[in-house]
Amino acid sequence: MPQPTMRLPIFLSGLAILALGAVAMCVLGKPASYGFLTGALTLGGALLICGLFSLRHRWHGIIGAGVIALLGASRGIENLAALPAMLWGGAAHGTATLLESAVALISILLLVAVVRALLAEKKRRLLADEHDD
Repeated sequence: MPQPTMRLPIFLSGLAILALGAVAMCVLGKPASYGFLTGALTLGGALLICGLFSLRHRWHGIIGAGVIALLGASRGIENLAALPAMLWGGAAHGTATLLESAVALISILLLVAVVRALLAEKKRRLLADEHDD
């Protein structure tokens, strides 16, 4: 039963993204930090809401978190390509690229965990139906 194990990564991912938004406020310049904070509050807040929603309606909250993680991963996937250049000193954005890549990695890991939980639930239901027959 994956619901207790999926709630924790959803909450931790939301909190980690919110924490990255707070770090961006301290590290980045004013215009960039406000944009990053707005995105972090939106994405992290949505994940926390999905985590809370999963307390009452388990799979609805988990699937919602998967959709939010897909949106976060698709938004930040282009920054993962710029990460090696930033690490070797060639990127123009610097710290913003690193923070956005961290958000993308968190989103990708959460998306993979949600897909694995959904596949495990599908397998469990198929085995339960087969056992009932």
